[in-house]
Amino acid sequence: MSDETVYAIASGKGGVGKTTTTVNLGTALAEAGERVAIVDTDLGMANLAGFVSLAPDSTTLHDVLAGAASTDDATYRLADNIVAIPSGTSLDEYAETSPEGLREVVDDLRDRFDYVFLDVGAGISHETVLPLGLADAVVLVSTPEPAAVNDTKKTIELTERSGGNVAGLVLTRTRSGSDISHDDLADRLEVPLLGTIPEDPAARESVYAGTPLVVFNPDGPASVAYRRLAAELTGVEILGPDTSDDGEPAGDDPATQAVVETVSSDTESNDSDDGREAAHDEVSSAITEAESDS
Repeated sequence: MSDETVYAIASGKGGVGKTTTTVNLGTALAEAGERVAIVDTDLGMANLAGFVSLAPDSTTLHDVLAGAASTDDATYRLADNIVAIPSGTSLDEYAETSPEGLREVVDDLRDRFDYVFLDVGAGISHETVLPLGLADAVVLVSTPEPAAVNDTKKTIELTERSGGNVAGLVLTRTRSGSDISHDDLADRLEVPLLGTIPEDPAARESVYAGTPLVVFNPDGPASVAYRRLAAELTGVEILGPDTSDDGEPAGDDPATQAVVETVSSDTESNDSDDGREAAHDEVSSAITEAESDS
């Protein structure tokens, strides 16, 4: 197993599959029995809050960074082995945050979870740069398009300036038969090529279905690639979907379904927490992403 346990998933531009990568890496590891936390560190343009069905008064990372709540207050259990810490969507709340507090949040989560994934906002800002230096390693996500690759150069520079370490490049939406050399793109950026995620129509379908791709279509090419990437990145043994005695995929097996089912017992026992029970309405919403980043 790798000594690196906190990963910043970053991209130079939006819409390249950064959150998809975050969600599916985390889900693949959770399925393998690892304890995973996903943190939306995009403080200005957060996605995750709306997709965990948070009530307007629910606690988020904004509250933690404003000194008004603890990390536990903003941590929502999604399913077995996986939790999320969403950021708020209010600009007023954003104005009250102190991004420097993210260091303490990351240190806390590092001690309590096997793996922590920081979903980093695109672009150049203080809250974008900060997670790059807090993580053990930065996973760069890009499509093979020239504009996306060029923007990735800026993220590499930001990582270096923040004292961070680049793990390598993940190329999404790749196509077989393309004349683009993925290895050449990584060489041009002077970073290792961690893996490629092929174009897969099921990716968009999984967003509409509200289910992580590795669960929605476990045998699909992108799901296979994400599980392989998770294994290569962390050293954790991650097996493909099991089959039942009759040879059919065990999609209804409780162990498989645990990743996408809401932990109802948790939601029912937290009626006293402000809005917390509303945050667990559907785990399918909890660990998907905004359609624009699918």
